[in-house]
Amino acid sequence: MIVFCMTLIVLLAAAVALFLAAGWHQREYHADERDRLNTAFYQQRLRELQRDETEGVVANRAEMERDLQQMLLTDVTDGQHVPGRQSSCWVLLPGVVLLLLVSTGVYLQTGGYAQLAGWIAVQRDYPALRARVMDPDAQPLTMEELARLQLGLRTALQQTPGSADEWAMLGRLGMVLNNATAAGQAFERALQRAPDSLELQQDYAEVLTRSGDPQDNRQASVLLHALLKRDSANLRTLSLLAFNASGQQNYTEALDAWRAMLALLPAGDPRITLIQRSIEQAKTAAGQQAVALSLTVKLSPPAEKMLPPDGVLYISVSDGVSPVPVAVKRLPLSHFPLSLTLDDSDAMMPDRLLSAQHQVQVRVRIARDGSANPQAGDWFGLSAITSWEGHQPLTVEINQQQP
Repeated sequence: MIVFCMTLIVLLAAAVALFLAAGWHQREYHADERDRLNTAFYQQRLRELQRDETEGVVANRAEMERDLQQMLLTDVTDGQHVPGRQSSCWVLLPGVVLLLLVSTGVYLQTGGYAQLAGWIAVQRDYPALRARVMDPDAQPLTMEELARLQLGLRTALQQTPGSADEWAMLGRLGMVLNNATAAGQAFERALQRAPDSLELQQDYAEVLTRSGDPQDNRQASVLLHALLKRDSANLRTLSLLAFNASGQQNYTEALDAWRAMLALLPAGDPRITLIQRSIEQAKTAAGQQAVALSLTVKLSPPAEKMLPPDGVLYISVSDGVSPVPVAVKRLPLSHFPLSLTLDDSDAMMPDRLLSAQHQVQVRVRIARDGSANPQAGDWFGLSAITSWEGHQPLTVEINQQQP
């Protein structure tokens, strides 16, 4: 900061010096130079008078020549130097003040002073932020504080070579802050210092897997396959490989990796449920999942008599435990009985697929005004909670009215 301020002061001083030098610039004209100019002007006027007399424009040439000679004698000096005028320092002082004010104002508006002040504040707070992130008992850092920590760490690593752990920390901060480019560059620097680190290679592969660039995804796949040859039972490598393969629509490889994880996890591990859902999603995406709910909807006689002409049919499927639907379909009213199918394309959330359910409960409602929320007077039907293996059909009768 001191060097920066000194640079600004030197630049301002140089600008003021140039301004003063221009203001005090003094020129000195020699009399001989002026006499030569006056004589040349006299000769030129004589030639013009001679031409005008020849053309008959003037008749008193002699008198006009005497006037020119008198003017020449008056203008000729005795050869002394004639000094030019010099500006007073008090005349230049307002200009100097204006120059300083304009230069300072332009810098404050366009020179990034606020960013510089923020950067200086980050440098001041960096040691405390780093101590907090390294202390497991300290209060977690906010996203803004993590961003300040990343800037402070990046600045420190520009001044010193840094260790593999410091570059890895910068990479992980980039991942948390969703800056894949910065994270990838940081992990590359870390791997240059610790090329055999399995954890760093997995971190780098994760960054490449998350990238939106297909080339990065392919590079991650090559790296993960190499890591899998080193340790075929590493759960994190298998998980990254499955995620990477699924993102590239290589569902066969993704399914193999998830199934290998299921074989390694102990019974009761909470990750088993998530992996099973991922497997079902991959099967559906690959066209290997032929699960679909065949549903028939009927109307009771009272409901048929009160059928609204512009109503909407809402069908929701739940697991019978959670009130949040697994699948939802919205249809305009048509003839009854109505036959339709629901599958994973009707799922409300990608992590709760219809094909992954072992029991279902179906609710069918006729919305008179098209509202997604039940209204008093709407007719609906509700099935019993039914064990479901993914193929048996269900029938629901609309026979109740919303109170």
